[in-house]
Amino acid sequence: MKATDVKKGNVIEHNNNAYQVRDIEKSSAQGRGGNVTYRFTLYSIANGSKLDLSLRADDELSELDLIRRESSFSYMDGDAFVFLDNEDYSSHTIDADQVGDLAKYISEGLTGVFVQIIDDNPIGIQLPASVVLEVIDTPPELKGGSATKRSKPATLSTGIEIQVPEYIVNGEKITVSTTTGEFGGRA
Repeated sequence: MKATDVKKGNVIEHNNNAYQVRDIEKSSAQGRGGNVTYRFTLYSIANGSKLDLSLRADDELSELDLIRRESSFSYMDGDAFVFLDNEDYSSHTIDADQVGDLAKYISEGLTGVFVQIIDDNPIGIQLPASVVLEVIDTPPELKGGSATKRSKPATLSTGIEIQVPEYIVNGEKITVSTTTGEFGGRA
């Protein structure tokens, strides 16, 4: 697969090691004929070590043969996340360090999660494009004759803070993009 097709959560092979893609930064070169560069933050499946890899858009990467099982978040077992398989109801336990930053989008009963498995070992997850979270703390809307759209900080049920439109109030459920971390609308 080309570097442009790689998404967060994909498992790729690099130098005969398996890595999960945790973050992707795209930078366009300025000027004519500039190449787009992708900077990947990779984590080793074997030992969790971090690797930064920069590639051009047309560079090839090989995605590893992994099994993706649609699951739902069930509960926390210490620091580990336990997901219930939607087909055979088996459980997949994944350590918090393997989940990484995606933990901030996981709430009770989250569905549409794909647990990634290599050689019968769950190695990571792929979240749906957006999740529904509850606003637990945000300041009240400022009254005033402002014609501009203003945003304000809001703390969500998983502890993350994002910017939301002024009209959002405590207790509302909103959708949040799992790729950008941005407000997507009322749920």
